[in-house]
Amino acid sequence: MLMKLKFLKIEFCLLIILTIGCASSNERDAFDRFHEEERNSYPYADKSQVSDQPSEIDENSTLADHLAYAALNNPGLKASFYRWKEALEKITQSRSLPDPRFNYTYFIKEVETRVGPQEQKIGLMQTFPWLSKLKFREKIAVENANAMQQKYEEAKLKLFFQVKKYYYEYYYLERAIDIMRENIELVKYLEEIVRTKYRTGKEVYANVIKAELEIDILIDRLKSLEDFRKPVAAKLNEALNRPADTLIARLEPVSEKQIEFSEDELIDSLMENNPELKILDYEIAKEKGGIDLAGKNYFPDFTIGAEYIDTDEALNNTPDSGKDPIMVMFSINIPVWYNKYRANEKEAHAKWRAANNSIIAASNSLIADVKMAFYQFCDARRRIRLYSNNLIPKGIESLEVTQKGFEAGKIDFTDLIDAERAILEFHLSYERALADHAQSLARLEMLTGKEL
Repeated sequence: MLMKLKFLKIEFCLLIILTIGCASSNERDAFDRFHEEERNSYPYADKSQVSDQPSEIDENSTLADHLAYAALNNPGLKASFYRWKEALEKITQSRSLPDPRFNYTYFIKEVETRVGPQEQKIGLMQTFPWLSKLKFREKIAVENANAMQQKYEEAKLKLFFQVKKYYYEYYYLERAIDIMRENIELVKYLEEIVRTKYRTGKEVYANVIKAELEIDILIDRLKSLEDFRKPVAAKLNEALNRPADTLIARLEPVSEKQIEFSEDELIDSLMENNPELKILDYEIAKEKGGIDLAGKNYFPDFTIGAEYIDTDEALNNTPDSGKDPIMVMFSINIPVWYNKYRANEKEAHAKWRAANNSIIAASNSLIADVKMAFYQFCDARRRIRLYSNNLIPKGIESLEVTQKGFEAGKIDFTDLIDAERAILEFHLSYERALADHAQSLARLEMLTGKEL
């Protein structure tokens, strides 16, 4: 009996293996991409490897170090990474057969037959979906895994943009604070000149009050800038997965990047590389697989099996006494609920049409975003050159001339304060333009999916 059962089991397993086959090339490619990303982005997962990623951020860290640290430690990005892995593991499940069914029957009262009493019955059954059902289920799972990969890439790009955005914003605040402190010292120096002149009767007391008011205004603006550093630092620390009140080390200087690209080139890169559009491309392919799968619901699944009956020896010397019968079974389900299958097919077509319209809407929105970011990039570059080449040099010259004229008693103190305010705003606007230029470039990189 045991030998017969073993033979029956081997035949059944061979039938299942031949039916379900091996992993497809698309499945293998999807897993290969995941393992490559795992090795590149999370080398610490293997404790035997020594990672060259920065273990901490300090005053010597560059922007690239901040990005690498964020990629390695940000929990949101890790969550996207493991959702990708989750989707990959569903591929094998989707192409697998249902579990085989094992039946055992023990005859409480033995069934008497000519060749002897039947004592027990053992059976195995396996259900096989209609041809191509497993293939389409696997296709849907593969396309879903590909979409999850692009969601991971999208999360990485958004994370890098967040790091860059608040990195540049924090740098701007540092520079603005330095400039504001320098101007406070300048106005304090001018206040002393005014007070000295007032004591000698060469200046009116109203100008002393003006100098004091100007200092108070500058101190108030300085306090606002210093306070604003805290929430900006918290947002940067959030991306780096550090406590919100962690101190930010002195950042490396930001300068204008001398790069040239056209709006059309940016839009081409957007259409080719943007992860959001790739996600929707895979969604369309997935919903197309859903249509194909829904069309197979009209066809039946079938079940095959085998049963073995253990028969004892007959009491008399009967031919074939104790011979154990083996039976083969076959059954199918009958798909008679046409309206249900038709509704499922309509649902699949509706999802496919929705995905097609979603990618059109997303394309329109993203192209508009690129145009806006490109305008901001160009506008910031224009302002950088305006302030650095024209306004700041002329403002410095104007302040020097006005200060000399005031000290000589030829220019009113109000004109001196106006010149000081102008050069202050020119310097702040220049630093703001540098930060805007870097932030808009970072946004363009996020939208186009590549470093520019």
